[in-house]
Amino acid sequence: MTSDQNTNFSPDPWWFEAFPIAPYTSKQPGQKQMLVLIGYDISHPKRLSKVAKLCEDYGLRVQYSFFECHLDQTNFDRLWERLNDLIDPEQDRIVAYQLDQLSAKRTLTAGNMVCAEKVIVYLI
Repeated sequence: MTSDQNTNFSPDPWWFEAFPIAPYTSKQPGQKQMLVLIGYDISHPKRLSKVAKLCEDYGLRVQYSFFECHLDQTNFDRLWERLNDLIDPEQDRIVAYQLDQLSAKRTLTAGNMVCAEKVIVYLI
């Protein structure tokens, strides 16, 4: 097969039936993510458990009530809304610090730390 034949290759029609092209439904390629630091002080054990489980769905626990999350704006807004639905604003407190990629790269750590780097893909 010559190089000219390689450039004109097109899969058989069955390929597109077996593997249809699906539109992106969430994060678009290249969409910017930010590092979000979320901390909380929740007074009731049941609410505390719900908030912790929700944060675990979005990020990595680095302290008992402190999470690092790599999120785009849409997912952050969704998380923030859900967190506010779970807390009692008279008794509880949540805080979120949003850092852009440049600020996140300048983060300093010392001592024993939890690695917050995301794993993209494992091939076995």
